[in-house]
Amino acid sequence: MSRVADILRAKGDRVLMVTPETPVARVAQRMREAHVGAFVVSSDGRGVEGLITERDIVFGLARHGEATLTLRASALMSQAVHTCHLGDSVRSVMTTMTNSRVRHLPVVEHGEVRGIISIGDVTKTFVDETELEASVMRDAYLAHRSR
Repeated sequence: MSRVADILRAKGDRVLMVTPETPVARVAQRMREAHVGAFVVSSDGRGVEGLITERDIVFGLARHGEATLTLRASALMSQAVHTCHLGDSVRSVMTTMTNSRVRHLPVVEHGEVRGIISIGDVTKTFVDETELEASVMRDAYLAHRSR
């Protein structure tokens, strides 16, 4: 069974962060440049103070209009951030994401951010694992039938 550590080994552990003071316009620009949908918000570059996502920005635009772009990340970020750990199973983080209706989970160990995973990362890992299991079972079945 795959773990969060396996996902980070495959995708890398680079964590894109912004400070709470970063203007939302800059956050959106950096999201576009990096092709990501979320940034960890951190003053010290180690801990998680919040998470700002594309969804937060869209909701901000619906609520505040154009003024959203001048707000700071701290004004829109989610402060009650769901996190996971390197040893968590892919199945357990999938459950957390589904039940909490979140698409991104910072990976935290001993109070420090070690990575971030998205629902896409989790789904890819789950599908790859399921396909491997099916292939092994198919090969075993065919080997047994040919005896």
